[in-house]
Amino acid sequence: MSTTAELLKGAAELFPDEVVTSAHVRHFELPAGAGRFALITLDNGFDHTKPTTFGPQSLANLNTAIDQVEAEAANGEIVGVGITGKPFIFAVGADLKGVELLKKHDEALAIGKGGHDVFKRLSALAVPTFAYYNGAAMGGGVEVGLHCTYRTVSKALPAFSLPEVFLGLVPGWGGCAILPNLIGAEKAVSVIIENSLNQNRQLKGKQVFELGIADALFEGADFLEQSLIWTASVLKGDVTVDRPEVDRGEAWDQAVAKGRAVADSKVHGAAPAAYRALDIIEAAKDGDLQKGFDAEDRALADLIMGGELRSGIYAFNLVQKRGKRPAGAPDKSLARPVTKVGVVGAGLMASQLALLFLRRLEVPVVLTDIDQERVDKGVGYVHGEIDKLLGKGRINQDKANRLKGLVSGVLDKAEGFADADFIIEAVFEEMSVKQKVFAEVEAVAPAHAILATNTSSLSVSEMASKLRHPERVVGFHFFNPVAVLPLLEIVKGEQTDDASLATAFGVAKKLKKTAVLTKDAPAFVVNRILTRFMGEIQNVIDEGTSVETAEKAVEPLGLPMSPLVLLELVGPAIGLHVSETLNRAFPERFTVSPNLKAVVEAGKRGFYVYKPENGFKPELDPEVAALLKQGDVVLTEEQVRDRVLDAVAQEIGLMLEEGVVAEAQDIDLCLITGAGWPFHLGGITPYLDREGVSERVNGKRFLAQGVASVPA
Repeated sequence: MSTTAELLKGAAELFPDEVVTSAHVRHFELPAGAGRFALITLDNGFDHTKPTTFGPQSLANLNTAIDQVEAEAANGEIVGVGITGKPFIFAVGADLKGVELLKKHDEALAIGKGGHDVFKRLSALAVPTFAYYNGAAMGGGVEVGLHCTYRTVSKALPAFSLPEVFLGLVPGWGGCAILPNLIGAEKAVSVIIENSLNQNRQLKGKQVFELGIADALFEGADFLEQSLIWTASVLKGDVTVDRPEVDRGEAWDQAVAKGRAVADSKVHGAAPAAYRALDIIEAAKDGDLQKGFDAEDRALADLIMGGELRSGIYAFNLVQKRGKRPAGAPDKSLARPVTKVGVVGAGLMASQLALLFLRRLEVPVVLTDIDQERVDKGVGYVHGEIDKLLGKGRINQDKANRLKGLVSGVLDKAEGFADADFIIEAVFEEMSVKQKVFAEVEAVAPAHAILATNTSSLSVSEMASKLRHPERVVGFHFFNPVAVLPLLEIVKGEQTDDASLATAFGVAKKLKKTAVLTKDAPAFVVNRILTRFMGEIQNVIDEGTSVETAEKAVEPLGLPMSPLVLLELVGPAIGLHVSETLNRAFPERFTVSPNLKAVVEAGKRGFYVYKPENGFKPELDPEVAALLKQGDVVLTEEQVRDRVLDAVAQEIGLMLEEGVVAEAQDIDLCLITGAGWPFHLGGITPYLDREGVSERVNGKRFLAQGVASVPA
C-alpha cells in the first residue's frame, strides 16, 4: 500500500505548474485562560484575486502541518487546532488545472484518496478541531472544514458552495458522506444537487449558519478574534453546541428521490455526476463515513476519466477566461469614453437596454420613440424597475433618486442625441426601418458617437451602407431577457473601424456582459445555429414525425427547455422572421416551415397549452394540431436526433470556414452564455466530437483530443 505522502508525491510530479498553498502553523494562548492553541492558515502567497486551491503539493503541505499538530496534541501541548484562510479566501477546492492533466484511472483515484487521507486526520486528532470559514469556500475548501469538530462562519462570506456536480464531478473529499450526516439529507441534497444545477448558486455566510453547516456566525470585521473567544468558551465547557438529530428514516429517502427528480428535470439523465452524488448520499444513511469516502473515491476517479468533467472544466474556463479576454477585440486603449447613451425605441427590448446602461454605466440615458405615449411608457418601465430594486433593498433611496434622474425620454432625436457618445437602436427588425433610423441619428449625433444596432439577424454592413460614416456602426446584439443572459454578440461590419469596435468592447465590459466578436454574417452565431437546429426539428414534423417524438429526440442533450418551448419564449413570429432571413442567405440549408407560418398567421403564441389540471405540463394545442399539415415520413427518436445533430455539425463547420468567429471555442461560449446550452456538455462542439458526429459530417473533430476530453 502506498502511503499518503507517496501518493501525493506521485501526483505532484504529474502537475509541475501547481500554484502551491502553504499551511502555516502558529501558536498562541486562547482568551480566558483556555490554553495553548495551534492555528493552521491556508495561503498561496497571492492576494484574494488568486484564490487558494488544493493541488497535490498543497495537500502534502497540509499533511505536514497536521503531522506537527498531531504530535503536539498527543503530547498534551495544545488544547485544540483551528484552520482558516488568507484574507477574503478560506479555500476554493481542488486545483482543476491539475485534474485536466490526468490520463489514467489510478492517477485520478490517487487524487481522491489523497484528499481524504489528509482531511480525515483532522477529525482523528486527540483534541477538538475548528474550521473558521473567513472568506470564499468552495468544494474541497468546504470539505476540509466538514472534517473538523466545529465550524464558525463570517457574515461577510460572499460565496460558499459544493459546485462539483455543476462541473461534472461529485463532492469527493467528504462532502457527499459528511454533509447529509451533519445537516440531514434534505438540506444536503439542496446544497450538493439543487444549488449546483441552478447555475452554481452560492450561499452567503448567514445561510451557511442557518443550514447548520456552521455552529456560530460572526461579523466579518473581527471574525477571527470572535471565533477564538467562542472557541475558548467551547473548550472550557461554557458553550455547548447542540445539533438537531438527523432524520434517517423516510425523510432521507424522500430527499434522495427529490434530488433525482431535480437532476432529471435539469439534465434528463444526460450527465452522470448528479446521480453518482445521490447514490453516495443514499448510501450514507447508515452513518458509515469510511464507506462513503470509498464510494466518493470511486465516483471521483470514474468521473475524472469521463468526458463530462472535461467538458465542464472546458466550459468553466471559457466563461471565466476566454469570456473576459475576447478573441479578436482591438486594443482597449483605442476605446473612447461614453458619458451619455441614446436609445432609439422605447418598447420592451429598448427599455430593458436603457435600464441596463443606466445601472451599469450610471450616465444619462435618453430614449426616443415616435409618440409621447411610447416614450412615457419606456421611461415608466425603467422607473418601475428601479423601484423594485429599492423595494428589495438592492439599492438605497439616494441611488434610486439618482438613477431616476439620469433617465429621460424625448421625441426629438436632435434634442436627445446631440451630445450622446453611444446610441443604440432597438426598433422593428426591418432593413429599411433601421436604415432610416440611422440616417436620422447620423444627422444629429456628434461625429465621434458610436451607432450600435441590436439586430438579431440583419446585415450590419448593409445597415451602415448609406451613411456618411459607416465606420462607426457596430452590431451590439443582446439576448432576451437582457438582465439574465450574459452574451453580447459584437458584430464588425465591413467598414467598422477599430476605435468604434474597441469602444463597443469597453462598453460591454462595463455592462458586465460576455462579449464575443463575430463577422457580419447572416444571424451571426447563436440565432444561426439555433435556427438550423429548430429548422431540422420543424422539417421532421412537417414530413410526418409526431411533435412528441421530435421533441423527445433531443432530450439526451439535456437542454434547459425543449425546442418548441424555446420557440414559444423567442416568439414564433421572430423565429419565422429569422428563418426567412437565413433562407434568403442559404436556401439550400435553411427552410421556412409552412406549419410554423400557419401558426404565426393564426396568431398563436406557440404549439402548446398549459392546463392546471395537468400540472401545467406542455400539451399540444388542439387548434395548432388542426393547423398542422404533415407528410407520411415517420422517423424514430434516434433518426431525428441524428438528423438534427448532423445539421448543426455541418452548420458550425461552415461557420468556422467562413470565419464567423475565431475558433470553435467562441461558438461554445456563445451557446453557453446566450442560449443556456448545458455547461456539462461543454457547449456543443465537445458533445459533437464525443458522439462522433463531427467526424461523420465534417471528417474531423472540432477540438483537438485533450481539449474538453481526456488526453490521448
